[in-house]
Amino acid sequence: MEIKVIVTGATGLVGEGVILTCLEHADVKQVLMVNRRHSPLKHPKLQELLVPDFSDLTAFSEQLTGYDACFYCAGVSSVGVSEEEFTKKTYDVVVPFAEKLAAINPNMIFNFVSGNRTDSSETGSVMWARVKGRTENALMRLPFKNVYNFRPGFMKPMAGQKNVTTIYKVFARLYPVWLVLFPKWACTMREVGQAMINSVLKGYSKQILEVKDIQVLARQ
Repeated sequence: MEIKVIVTGATGLVGEGVILTCLEHADVKQVLMVNRRHSPLKHPKLQELLVPDFSDLTAFSEQLTGYDACFYCAGVSSVGVSEEEFTKKTYDVVVPFAEKLAAINPNMIFNFVSGNRTDSSETGSVMWARVKGRTENALMRLPFKNVYNFRPGFMKPMAGQKNVTTIYKVFARLYPVWLVLFPKWACTMREVGQAMINSVLKGYSKQILEVKDIQVLARQ
């Protein structure tokens, strides 16, 4: 089975890693990067679509038609922002983006990267976790073929990744230690990418994937 996928967040750690994993995978026929700004990534299977406002895809329906999956890996930091502002940059962007894709490609698999400790109840004390939980819940109500919410913790970057912050460079060197001490928090970027691909090729029994689920799905 060959699949065509849309990936957001190419200029970030997760999006870049997922794209690189997709480009290496024999069953991924085509990858469309949907970016706000240009990415230098180049590959025969890779295309780019620049969209200035992710919450409005009206002008891009034709370019987004015919895809089997969307791996939504774009995101913003919650540091130093209010809940209202973080909601505008997260829920108010991701959900309209997904709604438009669901209308264009109802048989699509939609994968959303939220984060470890996301709050499905939407009522907890951690602001970003509430907003991400609300976003996850809204996505699971959309008429896609299926929706999977990925909750990775720390991720070891892949070789060749450029968009790696200092903390992740340090983490990569200490990954074997983290894997022993904090197995529920640590996985590799390749596992995340492989799990996303397998969610399309093979499916999974849960819609919310914690680190252990990501690792299990990546091995299937």
